[in-house]
Amino acid sequence: MKTKNLLLTFAILFIALISGCAKDDFQEIVGVCPVVSSTVPLNGALGVPFRQVISATFNEAMNASTINAATFTVTEAGGTAITGTIAYSATTATFTPTSPLKPNTTYTGRIKTGVKDLTGNALQTDYTWTFTTGMILVPVVTSTDPIANEINVVLNKTITATFSVPMDPLTLNNTTFIVKRGTNTVSGAITYTGSTVSFTPTTPLIDNTIYTVTITNGAKNLEGTSLAGNYVWSFTTAIAPTVTTTDPLDNATGVNLNKTVTAKFSIVMDPLTISTATFTLKQGTTVIPGVVTYSGTTASFNPVNPLDTGLTYRATITTGAKSSLGIPMANNYVWDFTTVNAAIVTPAPTAASGLYFGVFGGNAGITNQGLNTVINGRIGTTAASTLITGFHDGLSAAVYTETPLNKGLVSGGIYTAPPAPGTATSEAIATQGLIDANAAYISISPASKPGGIDPGAGELGNLVLAPGIYKSASGTFKISNGDLTLDAKGDANAVWIFQTAAGLTVGIAGPTGAKSVKLVNGALAKNVYWYVGSQAVINGAGGGVMTGTIIASAGVTFSTAGNAAQTVLNGRAISLVASVTMVNTTINVPAN
Repeated sequence: MKTKNLLLTFAILFIALISGCAKDDFQEIVGVCPVVSSTVPLNGALGVPFRQVISATFNEAMNASTINAATFTVTEAGGTAITGTIAYSATTATFTPTSPLKPNTTYTGRIKTGVKDLTGNALQTDYTWTFTTGMILVPVVTSTDPIANEINVVLNKTITATFSVPMDPLTLNNTTFIVKRGTNTVSGAITYTGSTVSFTPTTPLIDNTIYTVTITNGAKNLEGTSLAGNYVWSFTTAIAPTVTTTDPLDNATGVNLNKTVTAKFSIVMDPLTISTATFTLKQGTTVIPGVVTYSGTTASFNPVNPLDTGLTYRATITTGAKSSLGIPMANNYVWDFTTVNAAIVTPAPTAASGLYFGVFGGNAGITNQGLNTVINGRIGTTAASTLITGFHDGLSAAVYTETPLNKGLVSGGIYTAPPAPGTATSEAIATQGLIDANAAYISISPASKPGGIDPGAGELGNLVLAPGIYKSASGTFKISNGDLTLDAKGDANAVWIFQTAAGLTVGIAGPTGAKSVKLVNGALAKNVYWYVGSQAVINGAGGGVMTGTIIASAGVTFSTAGNAAQTVLNGRAISLVASVTMVNTTINVPAN
């Protein structure tokens, strides 16, 4: 057995020696001679790129000095060698052609036996392989964004072009991708990914402007093939919105205190960009709170509270307002207007003499229930004296159907028709009072005093209102969720007129349901008027302080039977065709 193993060892050494694949001292045998294990391109490959780097990978590490122009060659059909740069790294030798390969040409790569491994073992035979390049593919622009002749292009548009083949990024720059506005070149940043080149303008484009884009034939694909010619297209940017009209007009004077400020745009806007952030109203540096809405092409700013008298306001619509295409206004739009003096807008009733009475029961009478009703003024009715019940006259001491439980004092006198204590004279005074009350009612009506607003959708509770005209949109006013505060802003002549086509209700049910109308900063009760189309009911649960002259068509009621809490009116209670009733009520009639 030992003899056989020894013979086998010698045989292997002999083969290694004649093949040149063993060390000279026979201390180590290389099991495999150096061979080419793979190539790029593969043998027989077709459609090889013109700028292909040609490589051969060996099965072991090689001696780099043996890999050179003499041992690694590339020839084209016919045997003509091409020039290139040869490099070696790890186990791979590369050949980088000096110039792009020719199209549709077969090349032969050759690794010669002069290459050796690190131990000096040479490649046993030349290794050759062939490959063929592809046809010339001239790049073309297949699509653009915006497309040619597109209109309404947004101003922050990134302009792109997509090619039919991958391009050489180094050939896509500001000299080959040019955007112009007329003769002016637009600056921007150029990027390339995939097969698409993008141009991002440094600043937004200008609205309603034609732009021309040119990609020159300096743009090349990866094989170095240029566009057949310049590619040119144009597009037009969208029109920027403008404000065409406003209400009030710029520098308008005498503007109603209840004014809803509006602005109409030249084109349809994006409603989401029309808000209190982009549509503002200020008085000096004070921001006016309001609700902004948009419909059609009109934006509206409705102040939460009436404007103040005789002041200048500034409305602004900012560039944050954008069209439906996302185009912003070019500049902020600003306009000013001045409000009218409240005393001019809302004068006191023209028939002030009709307010001769603190309480007037039309042709129906006046009724009191309770022992604590006091009228600090006059009362009257064109009805017979018998329809005044539960009162005595503080001037004449005449008694009008009082009972032990229903006694009320009238400090300024009672005027009725006969029988006694009514007289023809007092009837004549009452009749004139009714005529004048009707005239006063008309003078504060919506027909005479138009333009009223409804700041609380019929609910006046918890509001603080400046002087002005207020008209219920639904036909009724109520003060139920809190007190109403009237702020004169220091103007003793400030006037408030409240108009409701139907009823007025102050307060809610329950022991704590009474609500009040409060006056602040110089407001006077004599300057507050309530036009009521039907009946006014004031604090039916008793209590509270009502303010102003109430002129109602169909009656006024204060509190209800059995309530001990005193209800107060600082003003007048005038009914035209129905009675006035009260329970434990104090009425303080203001001086004219």
